[in-house]
Amino acid sequence: MLRTVLVFLLACLSVPTFAQEDAWIYFTDKPNVAASLANPISILTQKAIDRKQNFNIAIDARDVPLNEGYITTVKAQTDIEVLAKSKWFNALHVRGTESAINGLTNLDFVDAVVFANPNLNSSGRPEQQHTDLDIEDVTIAFTYGHTQNQVEMIGVDNLHLDDYTGEGVNIAIMDAGFPNADTMGAFQNLRDQGLLLGGYDFVDRTTDVFNSTSSNHGTKVLSTMGGFIQDSFVGTAPDASYYLFRTEDASSENPVEESYWVEAAERADSLGVDIINTSLGYTTYDNANYSYTPADMNGETAFITKGANIAAEKGLLVVVSAGNSGSASWQTVGAPADSPNVLSIGAVNADGDYVSFSSQGSAAQIGYQKPDVVARGGNAFVIDEYNSIVQNNGTSFSAPILCGGLAALKQALPNVTPSVLKDLVRQSASQYNAPDQFLGYGIPNLYMAKNLALSVDDFNLEGLRLYPNPVNSDLYLSFPETQSQIKVVVYNQLGQEVLQETLTETTESLDVSVLSAGVYLIQLTTEVGVKTLQFIKTTP
Repeated sequence: MLRTVLVFLLACLSVPTFAQEDAWIYFTDKPNVAASLANPISILTQKAIDRKQNFNIAIDARDVPLNEGYITTVKAQTDIEVLAKSKWFNALHVRGTESAINGLTNLDFVDAVVFANPNLNSSGRPEQQHTDLDIEDVTIAFTYGHTQNQVEMIGVDNLHLDDYTGEGVNIAIMDAGFPNADTMGAFQNLRDQGLLLGGYDFVDRTTDVFNSTSSNHGTKVLSTMGGFIQDSFVGTAPDASYYLFRTEDASSENPVEESYWVEAAERADSLGVDIINTSLGYTTYDNANYSYTPADMNGETAFITKGANIAAEKGLLVVVSAGNSGSASWQTVGAPADSPNVLSIGAVNADGDYVSFSSQGSAAQIGYQKPDVVARGGNAFVIDEYNSIVQNNGTSFSAPILCGGLAALKQALPNVTPSVLKDLVRQSASQYNAPDQFLGYGIPNLYMAKNLALSVDDFNLEGLRLYPNPVNSDLYLSFPETQSQIKVVVYNQLGQEVLQETLTETTESLDVSVLSAGVYLIQLTTEVGVKTLQFIKTTP
C-alpha cells in the first residue's frame, strides 16, 4: 500500500502546471518553390515523377518541403514541442501550453494556428470514448486451411492464376507496429525478393519499425497481403513491394496520429508509392475536447481526411478500413474512410453477410456512398508476430485483403488511373445497382473488374473504332470506308434499352450524358454484321 501511495504522489508531482494542447501551425510560404519545381528530382523520386506524368498529375508547390529555418525557429520557442510536419499543408503539429501556441502567431512566417481542441477555436465536440483498434485485439480459435475463402470471395485467385500477384506495385502500409516482420517465416518470400523496401516509425522517429511491441496490428495487416506459408497461407499480393510506416500510437488516442499519417502519406507520394493501405480510423480521443462527432465524417473536416483527399489528388490509390463502430453508438465510418476520394472497405463474414461491427454510411456523406465495397473481415485469417495463423475480426483486415487484390489488379491494368480503377471495382461489385449503407456497392470481383476494363478498351475492327472509353458525354464512332451508317442501341445492366440512334459519317457521335454512371452494352449493327461491346459511363 505504501508503495502504491508513493507512486501516486510521484505521478501527481510529474503533472505539468499548465495543460498541454495540440495544434496545427500553418506557415505563410515555402522557399525555392520555382527552383524545386524546375528540378523535380530534387524533391521526388523518379518513380514518383513517372507515376505523376503517367496520370497527368501536376507537380506543384505542395510537393516542396517546408522551410527548415521556420521549423528550427518554432522548435526554439519556450514550451513548444514539434511532433510532426506536413509539406502538403505547409504546417507543423505542435504541443505546448495554450499561451505558448498562441504566441507563435507573433512569428512573421506563421499564417494561422488551429487547435485540435475546437473549443479554443470556435465550436466544441461531445465527449465519447473510442479506440480504433479495440475490436481486433480479440483472437478467435484458428481453423486451419480456410484462407482460400477470403481470396476467392473477391476474385483474386483468378488474377493469381493469370500471374498477377502484385509484382511491380508499391504499397505503403500506415499502421501501429510491425514486430518480427523482419524475421518471421511468413515474410521470408518478401525478404528473399527484396520486397520489403523499408519504412519509418513516425511515432518514435526511428527507421526501426520492427521492434515496436505496443501493437502487432501492422504485422497482421501486412500478412493479409504479403504473407506466405507453403500450403497454408497466401496473401492477396505476395509479390508486391511494401513500405511500412508506423503512424499509430496504440497506447493512446491523440490527433497527432492524424499528422503522423499525413506526413507518412507525403513520404509515400515522394517515394512513388502506388497504393496506400491504412487500417486505422479516427473518431474520438482520450481528451474529449479533441473528439469529432459523427456529423464531422463529411469528407472535409478531419485533418487526416483532408490529407487523404490530397493523396488521391496526387495519384495515390488510398484504401481505408471503414471502422468497427457499426454496432456502437458512433455507427458511421471514421476518418479518413469518410473521404469521397478513397476506397472505404467494410466487412462481411465467410458467407458474404454483413457483420454487425462494420461501420456504416450515414447522412453525413452527402452525395457519395460509404462504405464503397466490402471484403471478408469476420473471422479473417491473419498471421501474428509469432508466425501463427489465427482468425481475427475487423475491417482492419477486410481493407488490406482487398488492397492486395487491388495491387494485383493494378499490375494487370498498369495504365488505368486510380479514379477509373475505383470505378471498375465498384462496378464489379455484387450490388452495384442497389448500394446501401451496410455493404456499399457490395462484394467486388476483381477478376471481373479486369475483364471489364479490357473489354472496354478502344475497339477497332476493320476501321470501326469506338472511343473514348470510359466516356462522360460524347461517345464517338469512326467509320470504316465500307460503311455509310451504323445502327446503335444501348442497354443497361438489366438488359433494358436506354438509347437508340442511327449514326452516319456526318453524325458519328452519340450523346450519353443523359445516362447515369455505370456499365452499359452497346450493340452496333452494320451492313456486314452485329457487334456488342461494353462501355463505362463516368460521372461528370
